[in-house]
Amino acid sequence: MGPPPPAGEEKVVILKAIGGEIGSASSLAPKLGPLGLSPKKVGEDIQKATMDWKGIKVTVKLSVVNRVGPPTTPPWKGIKVTVKLSVVNRVATPSIIPTASALIMRELKEPPRDRKKVKNVVHSGNITLDAVIEIARVMRFKSMAKKLSGTVKEILGTCFSIGCRVNGQSPHDLQKEIEEGEITIPEE
Repeated sequence: MGPPPPAGEEKVVILKAIGGEIGSASSLAPKLGPLGLSPKKVGEDIQKATMDWKGIKVTVKLSVVNRVGPPTTPPWKGIKVTVKLSVVNRVATPSIIPTASALIMRELKEPPRDRKKVKNVVHSGNITLDAVIEIARVMRFKSMAKKLSGTVKEILGTCFSIGCRVNGQSPHDLQKEIEEGEITIPEE
């Protein structure tokens, strides 16, 4: 094992995890070992941070910075999809960066399922357009759209691919109505 990174240097590790489950230490070890972190402890920290997202696949971003001082508080605490794990002096602090599909599935309020027993789930629920607009506001920082209406259409496309309905209508129909100006989306 090499020496730890110099003070102030940041290392980034990207991982996939299932919300609320401890990842296998064998898959975490090759990525975390060279940074001087315990895979078991980091796996438990990720599990605690993702309990609200039980059963949903998430991307975990591990940012390791060696510096002296108190750990920073996670900016997206409570929202799940990508977990950003800040490590200061070998103490891991996970924070969550959202994805559109995870936020939509969370809004559908479906009960958790056993991934090993229940396969090919159809997410046939219904969410409101206001909820879609709120999700679009959360996802705005990732969007390449110029206006919030473009981000809302991106989220409606994700709703279509998941299979849920918005205000009892097909998301595709709502996209057309937004484009034609029948539905007005607020600016930011």
